[in-house]
Order: sequence, then C-alpha cells, then structure tokens
Amino acid sequence: MRKHASAHWEGPIKEGKGTISTQSGALDAQPYGFNTRFEDKPGSNPEELIAAAHAACFSMAFSLGLGEAGITDVEIDTKAVVSMDKEGDGFAIKSSALTTTVKGKGDADKIREVAEGAKAGCPISKVLDCEITLDLTVN
Repeated sequence: MRKHASAHWEGPIKEGKGTISTQSGALDAQPYGFNTRFEDKPGSNPEELIAAAHAACFSMAFSLGLGEAGITDVEIDTKAVVSMDKEGDGFAIKSSALTTTVKGKGDADKIREVAEGAKAGCPISKVLDCEITLDLTVN
C-alpha cells in the first residue's frame, strides 16, 4: 500500500507560505506557513497532521484488537496531542499523548490490555521516535 501527499512552498521561512494536498483530496491546497505552525494563525501545520494520523491509526488498531478480543458495540474517540520542542539548533517531536474514550461490551481489563497493544503496535506509533502516552477511559 502506498499513499501520498504533497506540499508547495514559496518564499523565505517567516514570510513565505505554502499549501498541503493529499491523495484523497481531504486536503486540497490547504494553506500552511510559519504563522500557522508557530503563531496559532488559521491554517494547517505538519504537527497537527501527525496528531490526526496518530489518533486515527490508533483508533483503527484499537478497534481491530477489540474485535479480535470479542468486545462488541464499540465506539472509540481519540485525541492526540503532539508536542514539539527545541532540540539543539532545531526542533523535534518529543511526545504524542493519546486521550481515548471507549465504549464497548466486554471485560474492562481486556479493553485496557488491547489499548496498550494498539498504542505500541499501530503503524504511526511505530514510526514516531518519541514518548507515546495513553490516557484511557472505559465506559
């Protein structure tokens, strides 16, 4: 399986601007720039895209594991917060904090076990070189 996205950039880092597009069309020339990344201006940024990918990937891996464990009537809501900090002369993503609420019919301890497996085993978790935490609420 291969998926793609693209970015276009014009100008110097602080005054420049760019657009991000995805194969699916979910993002189509979505603006991004220094101000959307570091100054909370409207637009996208790479870190929120990583957070979205992590939340979605974890939720899907969690769903798969729950199904295999016999947990039924599953609903999963996940938020990922990616933290980027200064490191040396640049920046690095230092953590991704997953906060998940799950509803399902089955053993709560088994649900927690499956969640930990999904946290470690989802493909986005595997690619991130940072601390990954999970705050899980089982309803």
